[in-house]
Amino acid sequence: MPIAVDIDVMLARRKMSVGELADRVGITPANLAVLKNGRAKAVRFATLAALCDVLDCQPGDLLRWEPEDATDD
Repeated sequence: MPIAVDIDVMLARRKMSVGELADRVGITPANLAVLKNGRAKAVRFATLAALCDVLDCQPGDLLRWEPEDATDD
């Protein structure tokens, strides 16, 4: 998937655990793990806003676009 999730980076910068972030954002640790590991198909803006609020960051600090490798057929 061309969208990379950098929640781990922000967690390390803020010295915060996944459990603490999940608790403060109001989502389950399992759902946060799905998002954090790049397995989520979507994220609600409300969840993204809560993540940014708790981590004191911008959406672009958590999500970035990585172009997929183009192959010539």
